[in-house]
Amino acid sequence: MRVLITGAGGRVGRFILADLIAAGHEVVTLGRAPVDGAEHLPWELGAPVTLPAAAALVHAAFDHLPGLYRGGEGEDPEGFWRRNVEGSRQLFEAALARGVARLVFLSSRAAYGDPAPGERLLETDPPAAGSTLYGQAKHATERMLDALADQGARPVSLRATGVFGQPPGGPEHKWADLFRAWLGGERVAPRVATEVHGADLAAAVRLMLETPETERLYNVSDIVLDRRDLLARVAALTGAAHPPPERADASALAVMATDRLRALGWRPAGLARLEADLPDLVARAQAPLSVSESTQSR
Repeated sequence: MRVLITGAGGRVGRFILADLIAAGHEVVTLGRAPVDGAEHLPWELGAPVTLPAAAALVHAAFDHLPGLYRGGEGEDPEGFWRRNVEGSRQLFEAALARGVARLVFLSSRAAYGDPAPGERLLETDPPAAGSTLYGQAKHATERMLDALADQGARPVSLRATGVFGQPPGGPEHKWADLFRAWLGGERVAPRVATEVHGADLAAAVRLMLETPETERLYNVSDIVLDRRDLLARVAALTGAAHPPPERADASALAVMATDRLRALGWRPAGLARLEADLPDLVARAQAPLSVSESTQSR
């Protein structure tokens, strides 16, 4: 299958790209620069584009301040909305004009808005864009994509939680700064969150492409991880004597149900994947940064 993918150079997109290539799909990346030798079409989110023929489009690009999602609009909320929402509309319409009907959008848990503490989040819950512009933009793009079904599109949105793991051939993993700070003796704030490994998210994306009939919305989440437990594992690997942060209140965390995705055969690796990857993630955080990595980390 020939697949177009945006955002292939990002922390999440690199997992998706590597998975599709490994599965034998022909991939064309859309972005500012080529990635990993795949066929490439220069493009920026919000710019006009004429797409090549393909069977599907995976839209994983999102324009935001480096390292920020919520609050990623900075001082330009209008531009943030224009690039991400209107730019996505332009991209989807270009895909339909080229006959690319299967449209997969990488959305976010933030599209659930501001759920109640301890709520179990279901794909059938009433729409609620929430208080952050990031969540509102993801929510609006989902609704816009869903409406394109009337024009012949086969849309699906994946609401992903936090994504961990080392991006294949890519920038530093998201915990690198956290590990360095804590190993260096800095105090770290308590936090508990839901997470999914990038490889398991990529498997969900591929499942959307290879399954003939799907729903239009799926939650993608795996483990609940407290920063105290994560850093205790880091201490066991490194011998660090710093105390981990206090345990956060997990009862206040709203968790996405993934029954719908699991019914299609999706089986994330859970804590076993974290345990297997953590030695490498810690080693990478302790290694000296190259000039390019230092720039990317900022």
